[in-house]
Amino acid sequence: MARGRCRIPRQQNRGWFSLVGSLVLGALPLLPLLPLVAQTLEDPAPTYPLAPPPAGIDPLPSQRETQQLQTLVPDYRISALQPDHEGKLWAASWQGVARLDPETGRVLSVLNLPNTVVGALAQDRSHRLWVGTYEGIKRVDLRTSEITAQNFTLPSNRVLSLLVDRRGYLWVGSDRGLALISPDQGLLMTTLQKLPGVSANALALDQRGQLWVGTLAGLVQVDTARASVLRTVSDIPGQLVQTLVADRFESLWIGTPAGLMVMDTTTGEVYRSVTALKDQNVTSLRFDRDLDRLWVGTDRGLFLINPYNGAIEDQILNLPSSEVLAISPNTGNKLWIGTREGLAWVGMGRNQARAHFTFSP
Repeated sequence: MARGRCRIPRQQNRGWFSLVGSLVLGALPLLPLLPLVAQTLEDPAPTYPLAPPPAGIDPLPSQRETQQLQTLVPDYRISALQPDHEGKLWAASWQGVARLDPETGRVLSVLNLPNTVVGALAQDRSHRLWVGTYEGIKRVDLRTSEITAQNFTLPSNRVLSLLVDRRGYLWVGSDRGLALISPDQGLLMTTLQKLPGVSANALALDQRGQLWVGTLAGLVQVDTARASVLRTVSDIPGQLVQTLVADRFESLWIGTPAGLMVMDTTTGEVYRSVTALKDQNVTSLRFDRDLDRLWVGTDRGLFLINPYNGAIEDQILNLPSSEVLAISPNTGNKLWIGTREGLAWVGMGRNQARAHFTFSP
């Protein structure tokens, strides 16, 4: 044996290293706990730095909202047009609501609304303006310019359509059903939440005073006296009803992403499809003053239709956007048009539009 060195026999050597290895491996699960115990003693409430998600991975919900706000750009769509009892024009957009002199185009006033995303407008018999926003409805007294938020319990606060019926009651269409309101009393009378087709996108009254509702899955006829469903019509090309208008012959004109259809309101039969607008995305409808011509707004422009033969008689050019969302004919001797990119007007008998820069950049 060499001096100062102790040699372990080979067999004992194997047993020695096995013993040491087992001791070391047995202690390994305890090792990660040591820094954690030290950190807990030094800092009882440790914090961890936040880092953005790696590229190609969706952000967390809390981060997603921030990301959407950062990428949000102003939206200048004109969602509704409403002439009032004085012959003035109310224009609603996602930037606010303005009252115009339709003959000169001068802006008379602008409503200071807490929520500027407006989906619908209506005027009641007492000349009050009702504004449907994505956070409920508001009432405007035109004599005092007072704006009152109406705290009704609606099926949904996202208001898409408004209509005053023959009795003077206000129907409110939302993305989750209907509500009936007495404007004079300021009372919510009833709601229709189990609406077939769910969303009340468009409203119209037929010649008998009954309410027709355009939904995600066709049409629903509602008894205005009882607020109950009378019938449903689902066999409509395109199914999604985006706009409605009734004529004087007990027919209902229906705009869908598949074109323009006509239905007999007495039988519920869709008896006609306008060939000239087949496969066109119809977004808005309005008859002119004499009800002998129909203005049809699509995502490809604005057309004047002969309702008797379905022929296209004219098309409006130079619109701010080809997507037409609202129409107000014979207003201040002009045709006013709300598009995806702003407001425009056309002199009667002409087809060249001129932009109005109320809400445009």
